[in-house]
Amino acid sequence: MWDGLLSRRDCLRVGGLGIAGALLPAGIRRTAAEPGQARRPVATARSVILLSMMGGVTHLESFDPKPDAPEEIRGTLRAMQTSLPGVLFAEVMPHLAQQLRHLAIVRSYSHDSNDHLISQAHMLSGRRVTMAQISTEPNVGSIVSRLHGPRAGFPGYIAVPGTTRPGPPPYNLFVGGWLGPQYAPFSTGGAPRNEDFTAHVAEAAEEDFHQQAVQVAPGVDDQRLHQREELLRRFDEAYGIGGRSEVLDRQYRDAFNMLASPAVRTALDLRREHFQVRQRYGLTKIGERCLLARRLVEAGAPFVMVDYGYDPEYGNLWDNHRAPVQNQPHICDMAKLPYHLAGTDRACAALVEDLHERGLLDETLVLFLTEFGRTPRINREGGRDHWGTAGSIFFAGGGTRGGQVIGGTDRHGAFASGPAYSPGDVAATLYRAIGIDGETILYDRQNRPLPVLPQGEAISGVLGEDNVGEPAARAKGEPECHNPPLALGSRRGLASRVRRPVICAARISPRFRRGCRWAGSPCRRRCVRPCHFLRRKPRPSGR
Repeated sequence: MWDGLLSRRDCLRVGGLGIAGALLPAGIRRTAAEPGQARRPVATARSVILLSMMGGVTHLESFDPKPDAPEEIRGTLRAMQTSLPGVLFAEVMPHLAQQLRHLAIVRSYSHDSNDHLISQAHMLSGRRVTMAQISTEPNVGSIVSRLHGPRAGFPGYIAVPGTTRPGPPPYNLFVGGWLGPQYAPFSTGGAPRNEDFTAHVAEAAEEDFHQQAVQVAPGVDDQRLHQREELLRRFDEAYGIGGRSEVLDRQYRDAFNMLASPAVRTALDLRREHFQVRQRYGLTKIGERCLLARRLVEAGAPFVMVDYGYDPEYGNLWDNHRAPVQNQPHICDMAKLPYHLAGTDRACAALVEDLHERGLLDETLVLFLTEFGRTPRINREGGRDHWGTAGSIFFAGGGTRGGQVIGGTDRHGAFASGPAYSPGDVAATLYRAIGIDGETILYDRQNRPLPVLPQGEAISGVLGEDNVGEPAARAKGEPECHNPPLALGSRRGLASRVRRPVICAARISPRFRRGCRWAGSPCRRRCVRPCHFLRRKPRPSGR
């Protein structure tokens, strides 16, 4: 098979490669399968900026503080009032607190894994995966690229910088999966020069870092580049054989377009931005990357992912266990650092406000996403551990109904106190905003039909629709369960000691409502244990 013959990065190096290696005759290129016919709902967004915070951002030190909880749960940070009365953020989030009119905060983001790699692949694809599937499922950006294609000279999916490699050993989770490598993101940082995020070595300055992927060999100017493109065209015509494969044709086209387009080079050049604007975002990695995402979307890029998490200079900056080998301060002190929550708050708020001032927010969906939250109780080292049961994310722009908080957690931030929303539900919301039907059928490289999203429903209220994925309401007089669920991997620790009313899983998620044998009837006291999604799948009805 020729599908994986060349990566997009290899094609970008065509300026420095020999002619024989760059010019492959069309006759040996396999023709791709015909694409599936996509049904497109009305889109509310034209572009997407996905703020990918891989590592697990703490919700208790950011969007869901618990000021009335004991200190071992709430920590030492104060809670502050936001622009929405009654809604509190942690003190390190003052800028986003004033932008809440544009945000829809989801405080009941939840799923069933505490594993980084599985949760990250689930987050990036919207699909439940096993360890064997972490690189086989396409990212949501790959799906958007497949159905919407490139625009204005930009590839359909760009990662800024796209060099995060969780591990060890290092894994690349920014993949096209079964769609093929041609739908993997174009990474502005090029090939990672250091995949070990524990190395603690500095990388190139952000102004140069994001130029690495479009550098050509010395002595190759625009004229020589166009000459090589023309030579490739004539070579194919001379053989009289048409029908390039979609893989190579897309790679060549994207590579030449990006190398030859002044608009692309201008958008990637942060030095062209006013210094005052750069200061507004913050002269930090996350600040510069959010600014670059705005520049790319403004220039026409359809899908941009800001990649910020595993960093060769800072380590895994969101995975704040405070283990001795991490050499981190207490999590509440860590949150105040400019490369942690304090700087992220400034950068994300500046991005939302800047898009609004430029008239781009209404057509650009901004999604702040992480794989899970952190444990309610601070561990004895002064950090928080993995907690897939609860976390916080936010949407802004692109048809988002701002100024609201969707869902919530109990008084310790341990469990969702109402409807819980999975990465599949988040992906379904994104697809709805960009005009993609989750039931659209696509074909993999073996020509097998697969749905865009097998599980997940758009989160009700985010985009302003009524009754989209709304969980069933508890009937009047219906008793609640009083058996608290056990967290996956828990040894009857904190999770089993939180004695609070827990709503039946059949009312937490529509897909469990369809499969729960107690759906539509008064809640049974014991039903939460056999069917709660943290334990195992519900028993199908009728069996």
